[in-house]
Amino acid sequence: MNRHAALLACLLPIAAQAQQVQRAGDYLARMDVDGDGRVSLPEYLDWMGYAFDRMDRDRDGVLSPPELPGGRGAPLTRAAHRAQLAERFRRQDTNRDGVLDARELAAPPR
Repeated sequence: MNRHAALLACLLPIAAQAQQVQRAGDYLARMDVDGDGRVSLPEYLDWMGYAFDRMDRDRDGVLSPPELPGGRGAPLTRAAHRAQLAERFRRQDTNRDGVLDARELAAPPR
């Protein structure tokens, strides 16, 4: 696992905990801003970006080593983080319809 993938894995629980998600159904309810019962890529990126924003203490759009879990690692830009999230979204979208339903959200990451 590369450093960016490891960081992404660290950020997911932070986002869930910070936004008080306790069940798989909570993800859908909280991420689904437009209430259509599905999570679009923009909704997913906005939700999952919360952890990045929380960790980016100087608000410069880059997680520098002191801001990263463990205090070290290569800097990670917001754009790179969003690209990683978009790739994760594509892997979770098993039926390739461009949105995530409750089943896809509850499935383990691929």
